[in-house]
Amino acid sequence: MSVREDLADRVPGGDAGLIVAALVVLYAAYVLAGVGLGYSLRGQLNTVAVLTFYIGVFAMLALALNLHWGYTGLFNIGIVGFMAVGIYVMALVSKPVYQSGGAAQVGGLGLPLVVGIAVGMVAAALLGLVVALPALRLRADYLAIVTIAMSEIVRFSFLSGEFQQFTLFGNRVGFGGGSGLILDFTDPLQAFFETFGLWGAYLGFVDAFGAIVPTNPKPVVDGLVYGLVLLLFVAAYYWLLKRTGESPFGRVLKAIREDEDVANSLGKNTNQFKIKSFMLGCALMGLAGILWFMTQGAVTPNTFRPRITFFVWIALIIGGAGSNTGSVLGGAVFAAVLYQGPRYFKNLVDTALPAFNAPSSFGPAVAPLISNLNPAPLFYYTVDSIRQLQLVLMGLVLIWLMHNRPEGMLGHRKETAAGIPLTANHARAAATDGGTESDDGDGGERNE
Repeated sequence: MSVREDLADRVPGGDAGLIVAALVVLYAAYVLAGVGLGYSLRGQLNTVAVLTFYIGVFAMLALALNLHWGYTGLFNIGIVGFMAVGIYVMALVSKPVYQSGGAAQVGGLGLPLVVGIAVGMVAAALLGLVVALPALRLRADYLAIVTIAMSEIVRFSFLSGEFQQFTLFGNRVGFGGGSGLILDFTDPLQAFFETFGLWGAYLGFVDAFGAIVPTNPKPVVDGLVYGLVLLLFVAAYYWLLKRTGESPFGRVLKAIREDEDVANSLGKNTNQFKIKSFMLGCALMGLAGILWFMTQGAVTPNTFRPRITFFVWIALIIGGAGSNTGSVLGGAVFAAVLYQGPRYFKNLVDTALPAFNAPSSFGPAVAPLISNLNPAPLFYYTVDSIRQLQLVLMGLVLIWLMHNRPEGMLGHRKETAAGIPLTANHARAAATDGGTESDDGDGGERNE
């Protein structure tokens, strides 16, 4: 029995219950931290909203990467490039048409936001096709080099003055160059609720929420609702990849991952399967990039540096490649502990020790430890520099995982060849009920 199966059996609701239980623990920890920091109710709600936002985006990206690496064995470290293409193309399509005198130096095509999102996903998928075609015969490190080079090409292309401003269909459009691009399209939540004719009801809910947060409640409600929308997208990603993993298409992908030559010998056109898998994963990464940055007000090319790609890889490794449940949990743990956690830890220390003076550099911090075994200056220096040391902390966690638990919290790749569990219990149940049991796996692995 796998770790995932063991935990899922102990938690009511199986995989879904396991995810909910983990989220409850993380949220409870943040609420307690907020109590320790003396946050008001508004501050607590904002904390929950921010945490939900980052859990949502990292869980989506980890799931999309799981399709590439966990299912198909494609070593993609150009994730941030597909995210950039998604949000920039969406902005090009959905920004209002340029009007002189406005804050935005360039406009867009003025199409509805949902059209822009769809076009952004298609553009990310087409970029995946362009990358996949010449890289089909590349594996492991070589594919990784191609994908990270692609992401840097995309970033420098958006930085280029050639694409800062140009004419498309008679409209003055562009990507803004190094100065960035103002995202002045309709607020995503407003566009969403107006599509279903619920914008008035939403504003009424905001007014009612004023009884809880009297001063300017709308930003608080917007943050909470957008976080919930992201969690719905996580559920949609999970469902899609679960169905993909359980389908004949998914079984071929996992056969390619294990041994592409064997899959070829069985008559499968592995190149086509890899292209389809790569394009689907890239489209999902493009959508995650859109959902991450569409509410930020502006976007700049240098936001999309390779470190975001490695953040997603760490999230996937924490949860376990090959497991969709692990991908969601890995994204949640990474967002709460490694991405947002250090900042809250520093705030807690600042609250508990408001008068401490941290050394300005590493030398004065470590000297008292060597001379008279006084660890306090080094501790204060570490806390004061925790944002700069965040990448070091992530690296240490990654090294520990690689040495002690390379399969992650839940991930493993044991799968049976049959479409149903070949166990004595299953046979007895089938003989008794006259049917078959459903596979309770999460799409990335099969129960044994």
